[in-house]
Amino acid sequence: MKSNFKYRVGDWVEVRTKEEILRTLDSDGRLEGMPFMPEMLQYCGKRFRVDKRAHKTCDYSTPFPNRTRRLKDTVHLETRCSGEAHDGCQSGCLLYWKHAWLKPVTGSGEPLFGISPAKAAPQTESACIEARLWECTHVPGSDPASRTYICQTTEIPRATTPLASWDVRQYIEDYRSGNVPFSRLVTGLIYAVYYRASNIRRLNYTGLGHLLRWLYNTFNPLWGGSLYPKLKGTIPLGQPTPNVTLNLQPGELVRVKSHREILQTVNTENRNRGMSWDAELVPYCGKTYRVLRKVDRLIDEKTSKMMEMKSPCIVLDSVVCQARYTKCRMLCPKQMFPFWREIWLERVHPAAAQSHAPESSEANTGAVCG
Repeated sequence: MKSNFKYRVGDWVEVRTKEEILRTLDSDGRLEGMPFMPEMLQYCGKRFRVDKRAHKTCDYSTPFPNRTRRLKDTVHLETRCSGEAHDGCQSGCLLYWKHAWLKPVTGSGEPLFGISPAKAAPQTESACIEARLWECTHVPGSDPASRTYICQTTEIPRATTPLASWDVRQYIEDYRSGNVPFSRLVTGLIYAVYYRASNIRRLNYTGLGHLLRWLYNTFNPLWGGSLYPKLKGTIPLGQPTPNVTLNLQPGELVRVKSHREILQTVNTENRNRGMSWDAELVPYCGKTYRVLRKVDRLIDEKTSKMMEMKSPCIVLDSVVCQARYTKCRMLCPKQMFPFWREIWLERVHPAAAQSHAPESSEANTGAVCG
C-alpha cells in the first residue's frame, strides 16, 4: 500500500465494504500488524470525519516509562471499540483505521476527484474471512478461564515502530494534521521545559526547584490554569486510602472535586486503592460532566488478560486523556478514557443540575494514561 495522501482532522471518509477490507488482511486478520477487529464491521459502508491523524500512539505494554510509537497510514475516526468480541471489555478504546480501509469522500459521500484512495495489495494465498476475525480475538489454545486476548491495543508493539520523544517532526505533524492547535503545541513545549527545569537535582538542592513549582501554583491559576499537575498525594504509604460509594448511574451529572481535595484521597504515589491519580486528569478538576458508564472489567495491556476490578470506576462523557503532561508521550492522539474513583467526584443534585450543563471541554483536542 503506497499513498502520499495524508488525512487531516475534519476530512470525510467512507469505510470500505466488509469484502474490500477482508481482501486487504492476512490470514490473522491484520494489515501491517494492525488487527481489523469484529467490532469494526458495524462501521463498514458508513461515513465519518477524521478525528485525529494517528501518526503516533502510546504503548502501555512496556514497563514504565511508557513510550511513544510511530504508525503509518492510520487515522482515528469518531468510533470506539464496544468490546463485543472481547468478552465485554469496557475500555472503550478509540479504533485505529488504516488508510486502505477507507475512501476519501465529500460530506455528501461523493468521491474526491484528484485523490487516489490508498489500497493494500490483496492477499492471494490466505484471504481472510469474517469468521477468522472472531477466532483472532484471543491467542489460540489459551485457557478459556484466563484467556489471553488480541486486540488493536495489545498489538501496538507489533504494529508500530519506536518514536523518540525528542523527534521534533512528530510535533510538526501534530500541528499540520490539525491534531492540536498551535497554542497547545506552544504551551506543551513551555510545560515540558518548565517541568524538566523544576526537577533538575541541582535546583532541588538549592531550593530553586521548589520555588519554580510554587510560582506555578501561585500564578498559573490566576489566568484560569491548574495547579502544578505533578503534585503528590498527602496520605503516607502503607496507610489506607479512603473510599466512598455514590452508586453513580449513566446520565447523572457530577462535578470533579478540586485538585487539592483529590490529593487528600491518594497516597504519596498518587494511588487510591491501587488506581492512579494521573496528571492528565488535572485539567478537569472543578468542572461538571455527565457519567457515561461504570467500568468493572477491561483487558490489561501489559498482560493481555481480562482484569476484574474489585470496585467499579467511572468513565465521564467527553473526558479523555489529552497527553498534556505525560512524560515521553506528549500530544499522543489516542484519547483514552481516564478512570475515576467515585471519591474524586460529587453528585450534582437535581436542583443544581439545571444551572450546570456538562462542560464542553477541550477533551477532544488532545489523548488513558499511566
